[in-house]
Amino acid sequence: MRYATKTKLLSGTALLAVGFLSSAVLAQDVTIAFAADELGATSYNPVTSSNLNSATSLIYDRLVEQDADQSYHPHLATSWEEAPDGMSWVFHLKDGVTFHDGTPFNAQSVADWIPDFTDTENAYLVAAIESVEIVDDLTVKLVMSRPEPNLLYNLSSTFMGVPGSAAYEEMGDEFGVSGAVGTGPFKLDSFAIGLETVLVRNEDYAWASDLSENQGVAHVGQITFREVPDQSTAFLELKTGGIDLLLGVPTDFLEILKVESNIAIIQMPGTGINYMPINVTSAPFDDIKVREATGLAVNQEAIVASIYNGVGAPAHNFLIGSLPEAQVDPMLNVTYDVDKANTLLEEAGWVMGDGNVRTKDGTPLSVKLFTQNGTEFTSLTQVIQAQLAEIGMEAVITVFDSSTIRDEYKNNRHQLAVRGYDWNNSDILDWFFSGKRLGYPNISMWEDAEGQRLNDVAMEDSKNSDERIANFKAYHEYVLSQHLFVPIYQPTKNIAYNSDRVNVPDPVRGTRFRSQTVLDMTVVE
Repeated sequence: MRYATKTKLLSGTALLAVGFLSSAVLAQDVTIAFAADELGATSYNPVTSSNLNSATSLIYDRLVEQDADQSYHPHLATSWEEAPDGMSWVFHLKDGVTFHDGTPFNAQSVADWIPDFTDTENAYLVAAIESVEIVDDLTVKLVMSRPEPNLLYNLSSTFMGVPGSAAYEEMGDEFGVSGAVGTGPFKLDSFAIGLETVLVRNEDYAWASDLSENQGVAHVGQITFREVPDQSTAFLELKTGGIDLLLGVPTDFLEILKVESNIAIIQMPGTGINYMPINVTSAPFDDIKVREATGLAVNQEAIVASIYNGVGAPAHNFLIGSLPEAQVDPMLNVTYDVDKANTLLEEAGWVMGDGNVRTKDGTPLSVKLFTQNGTEFTSLTQVIQAQLAEIGMEAVITVFDSSTIRDEYKNNRHQLAVRGYDWNNSDILDWFFSGKRLGYPNISMWEDAEGQRLNDVAMEDSKNSDERIANFKAYHEYVLSQHLFVPIYQPTKNIAYNSDRVNVPDPVRGTRFRSQTVLDMTVVE
């Protein structure tokens, strides 16, 4: 794999080519604050990173794009054909595309790129591709080891932005940190981990997807993406002009923002849920009755009404409601039932003690409840704490930044945590519950032979879309039966921007705020 062969930096000339340019502020610059769930990225290497953000899609283009209605649209690929047996795909590539360093994008680029996923956390995205055959300079054939009905979704993922193979080879481990080369409408100018990312316009860009009206160079000259961990601070900066656009606006800020004459709000359908993973290896949660009781203590409807003012929807399983795999046996959905929760805890030997905290063999039912910083998550975690107290469980809250909390997960120092994910495909079950991913992202620390079998069938043995839905539904139902997490809330995606500074297209095309939207953004003169 080329990624592991070199660790040297690009030469000064090459660095200029990838976008490490003058720090002079360009005209038509825009400042954007990341959403809370996008904080903490340590690299813009889409092949190896497990945590990417909205800026990534501006640096790299993808072969395929997905719209909000789940339809797929050509981008670097102009068209494709799947063999009737699903054992090969042919992709026809766009002519005239170049990477930021001036090298051409062609069939060889695809052939060089796919093998780089080997032995990475993202290898599952291309696991069904056995080989890449170059038909001609602008045509590739993906030979499959098995049918992969999810291939177009995978190719539209942020993790499958296509990097420039020459820079990937030369930069090695520094790719995505000291520099990044894609074909996208913006180039990486600077990246200060945990602080900000500065992108500058790609003046040669002329190959947008049909999700953008603007097919050429972006109207915006420079974008500074800032990491603002405290959402209240980001909210205040939007009002006072420090930020032009805020991704992931907390729902409780919406009513306040609506009265601001220069603030516009766009609401998009949600593509994830907020939930509470349960570490099944940490007592008392190694007892399935305690895990089930914990889930029954959470009142999802009350949370939507009180915290989110009725915006969004309660979550009762692990998948967003628009996915067919979410339509499970109703008996497996997790719903509030405090009486049953108390009964289960009594059966598990936990009796109510002094101070309304249960005990067992002299040990109080006191647990660690982790969350990441940000107004929305801390407020939600406090409500969860109060609801758990109603069944005699004392939850002690600790707030971490997004990077530190991942270290806690990986080192198995957690019990409960309030968090969210953003992914509109059922393979998120593999990401968070496969025994091959213990620590992170498998925060539940769940390793189960039957669960892994069902996971592997869903991921690898589905011959078509109908089979894939059935297999993932069966896997989802088994996961639910093991009480590995507590579903809480399915949010909307809220974007707010200063209309005195920028114009943002509404509705936003695509499932997320990505390059197709930024290409159509303009700065108010």
